[in-house]
Amino acid sequence: MSRDYVQIATDYAHEVVSGKIPACLYVRQACQRQIDDLARTDWGYTFDPAKARKICKFMELLPHVEGKQWAGQDIVLKPWQMFILTTVFGWVDASANRRYRKVYEEVPRKNAKTTKLAGVGLFCLAADGEVGAGVYSAASKASQAKISLDVARRMVKKKPKLKDGLGLTVYEHSIFRVSDGSHFRALSKDNDGSQDGLNISCALVDEVHAHTSRDTLGSVDTATGARAQPLVWEITTAGSDRSGICYEERAYALKVLSGGVQDETVFAIVYTIDEGDPWFEEATWRKANPNYGVSVNPEDLRRKATKAQEMASAQNEFLTKHLNVWVNASTAWMNMSAWDKCADPTLEIEDFIGERCFEALDVASKLDLTAKARVFPRDGKYYLFCESYLPESVIDAGVNDSYAGWVNDGWIIATDGNTVDLPRIGDGIREDASRFAVETVHFDPWNATELATRLLADGAPMVECRMSTQNLSEAMKLLEAAVADGTLVHDGNPVLSWCVSNIVCKTDANDNIFPRKEFPENKIDCAVAAIMAFAALIKAEQSGPAYLETGGVLYVD
Repeated sequence: MSRDYVQIATDYAHEVVSGKIPACLYVRQACQRQIDDLARTDWGYTFDPAKARKICKFMELLPHVEGKQWAGQDIVLKPWQMFILTTVFGWVDASANRRYRKVYEEVPRKNAKTTKLAGVGLFCLAADGEVGAGVYSAASKASQAKISLDVARRMVKKKPKLKDGLGLTVYEHSIFRVSDGSHFRALSKDNDGSQDGLNISCALVDEVHAHTSRDTLGSVDTATGARAQPLVWEITTAGSDRSGICYEERAYALKVLSGGVQDETVFAIVYTIDEGDPWFEEATWRKANPNYGVSVNPEDLRRKATKAQEMASAQNEFLTKHLNVWVNASTAWMNMSAWDKCADPTLEIEDFIGERCFEALDVASKLDLTAKARVFPRDGKYYLFCESYLPESVIDAGVNDSYAGWVNDGWIIATDGNTVDLPRIGDGIREDASRFAVETVHFDPWNATELATRLLADGAPMVECRMSTQNLSEAMKLLEAAVADGTLVHDGNPVLSWCVSNIVCKTDANDNIFPRKEFPENKIDCAVAAIMAFAALIKAEQSGPAYLETGGVLYVD
């Protein structure tokens, strides 16, 4: 007997919003959005219960194909799954076409996301009313792209009556419906070249955090233009690259959930934990894992949480994969949730004209960022700004897909040619000296000695700061403490945030720390400049006026 999927989904939304079902902020926002939408009138979309029920009925005709406990049994949807499916497929516009064109879903491992994706793909292939449907399981690598497709193939093979009733033929690398040419295939950058000429009606993009470029998602978005109701379903666990396409997609999805962006065509839901939740407690695990006790094994999480408490190297793995918390490296230095809370997008550096300023310069090699950081101490707080410079040749080379966007948004200054534009950077430091009470400018002598010598001749308070534990450890600790207690304020610069999140550090026997990066592509230049600026402030406070009066005396470790 069929269940009332729509009512169960609606009840789930109300129970989440009321707190009866524990959930994080983003899930509460997704549920409240659906409740609010159901109450709206005359806004261009209507909720069609029949369409909402159809996807759920279809899903429950399919079998599980993985797991000793589940394999061979028909899928039985849980309320949270009904909520997502009925919401995505129930809303239509005036032409009865689907409202939602994109889904962004984050959920921890073992919450049956691949099973759901495979079912959605089969529905869009054979039951969505799309003639000549083009369904693709998309990923950056062929091995990942085949996973959802392979699950779908096995589902169909286990249900011969369903296969024949839908007119499907299962091949080794695809599923076809010969009657109208509909197909379900895998799509990946490393296996399909340019990916041009596609006509996609549904794209299932699994583990988006693993995508190292925009190529696949960009091709998918472009290839849906000819369809009346295309659907791109992005699903992922949390990742570790805050400069990547997944984090960018996530940021947009969260703006939609918060109401900061009005995009009626995007459905978003993120299952994770809230700031301050004790990650080692079972109640927190339940909150982040909607399939807790079903496909998510409590005993397995207990074992992994115990290991994470004992081994720092295992903690971020647990947070990322099982609680869906974004971290940036296996031994990340900064608490990025606390860092994000220190952001004030309304902050303007012009508000600090004439005030005390401690500055630092990290001049890059050809492929790295050149960064200038400025710290203004005011009323017990530290106000931090950062400028980034990068040669146009590096941006054009596409070594990082985010660089061009950051240039367009004004967060990176593109300089001519293929080398660092030192004269322009020097002019900026001279301008700072005329606008602010710059007490000292720390610089790393690597690549910057000639520039510093010229600036010294012009009266700039240049002070050498070599990259050593002795010079940076205390500054790192001060910056970290300022973030933790909320006395740091920054302007939300995404380049700086990315660099901060890329820093990993190792504590030595004397409790000293030093900034490092885990991989060459994880740049930390802006963060290093910020640490150097704090080192300048500490040195001035420790040494007093005599240090500042030397104006240009170098210190080394």
